[in-house]
Amino acid sequence: MSSTDSRVKKSLLNARVNLIFYFLVLILSFFSRKIFLDTLGAEFIGFTSTLRNLLSYLNLAELGIATAIGYVLYKPLYEHNTNKINEIISVFGYLYSFVGKVILACGVILALFLPIIFPKTTFDLLLIYFAYVSFLASSLIGYFLNYKQTLLGADQRNYEVIAYYQGSNIIKTIVQLISAYYTHNYYIWVSIELTFGIIYSYILNYRIAKVYPWLNSEIKQGRLLFKKYPEIIKYTKQLFVQKISLTVQYWTIPFLTYAFASLQIVAYYENYTIITDKVSQFVGSFLGSTSAGVGNLIAEGNKKKILSVFYELLTIRYYVGAVVGFSVFTLIEPFISIWLGEKYLLGNTVLFLIIINLFISYTRGGVIQFIEGYGLFYDVWASIVEIIINLGVAISLGYYYGLSGVLMGGITSQCIIAYLWKPYFLFSKGFQLSVFSYWLVILKLLCLLGIPAVCIYYIGQSLTKVAIDGYFQWLVYAICYFICYSTISFILLYIFSLGFRNFVLRFASRVKIHI
Repeated sequence: MSSTDSRVKKSLLNARVNLIFYFLVLILSFFSRKIFLDTLGAEFIGFTSTLRNLLSYLNLAELGIATAIGYVLYKPLYEHNTNKINEIISVFGYLYSFVGKVILACGVILALFLPIIFPKTTFDLLLIYFAYVSFLASSLIGYFLNYKQTLLGADQRNYEVIAYYQGSNIIKTIVQLISAYYTHNYYIWVSIELTFGIIYSYILNYRIAKVYPWLNSEIKQGRLLFKKYPEIIKYTKQLFVQKISLTVQYWTIPFLTYAFASLQIVAYYENYTIITDKVSQFVGSFLGSTSAGVGNLIAEGNKKKILSVFYELLTIRYYVGAVVGFSVFTLIEPFISIWLGEKYLLGNTVLFLIIINLFISYTRGGVIQFIEGYGLFYDVWASIVEIIINLGVAISLGYYYGLSGVLMGGITSQCIIAYLWKPYFLFSKGFQLSVFSYWLVILKLLCLLGIPAVCIYYIGQSLTKVAIDGYFQWLVYAICYFICYSTISFILLYIFSLGFRNFVLRFASRVKIHI
């Protein structure tokens, strides 16, 4: 088998395994959420989520080392240079053990402030510390024991990591469901979390030893070899600020919501994000698949073709973002009402802000892909400013408006940096063109997608007077809204958007060739 065939085979296997476990975890997530909320309560679920968010900040110490190591591993894996792979994994083990020690030290310091962080909770300090130590220990396992899994990812065997991780996660959730249903015991639930983290680590390392019997990494040796691979630190520095920006963007919402509202509101908000995150994971796997192709296209240097493809990918992102956003806006509250009950709804204002965040997350990637393709990484200040704006607005408005104010932080920072600065940066430094034409295209897209969304929503609301009280009825309702909006917006974009029309024709020609 040629190396190309092998890469294609592994890519397809990765996609297939990812897809299978995606739907398994998706189904289990909805079912388990309902059971956990009913048996353990919204406050406990919000409490555990807040703890995880706190620990995610400690994980910033990782700095993007895993991504840098994965990049450095590609060439020696291709050349089957086992000696160099052993050296790189040894360096990785040394760096990760150092990061693990830093996280442990920071974790101990943070533990001193837990009574201050959770003054309003009804849980006793013993439970708070037990859960915190368990989650911290689970996190540290990845640094001290599971660092070798990066080799599987770089070798296109990420399907093995997914299978073992998600497999153990599914079994863990089922055991927690049984425990919560019959015992309602918080300590048992947390203990199961830690136990399965240890089991997963053992199984994963056993499998790595079987796949790579020649792998003999040593942390002590990694310390001696560290200076031999300066590119690791170089790539890590480039990724660090971006990692912080993305982490702050995602993880501050639950923590600030707890600070300005309650653990209960955190749990209610996560009922929404469970759905939006699962949809984002599914859609993101397709939208992100063109990144490598963009890099190759830019390397060709055909400026006209590059710009044409840019608008093709941009318009398809706006179309997908609009269809998903509209569908979630019209369908998520009826679904939550059937799934959990009307008491878990957060209102139209919060829902609208969630949808704006969702739409931005899909559409900003079109510009980012080409910025990365051109290697324009030096606007580090933009990520720092994005963090400052995000936190400043979220804290200021969160104090007065609770969750709605917190959500405005991410929306404001992304609009300024992702929607204003990044396109200007790409057009001036990458395309070397005026950004004015880009704004005209965006304005046209927003009109073509926004006007039918408003019309269909209000027409649907006026025609649908019957309350949706079952999953089948909700499914019929969902299909009608989805087909109606996706079809009308598709037709409008095909007629009035050259980029969208070119994308459709290109896709149709590829399908015809394969048929």
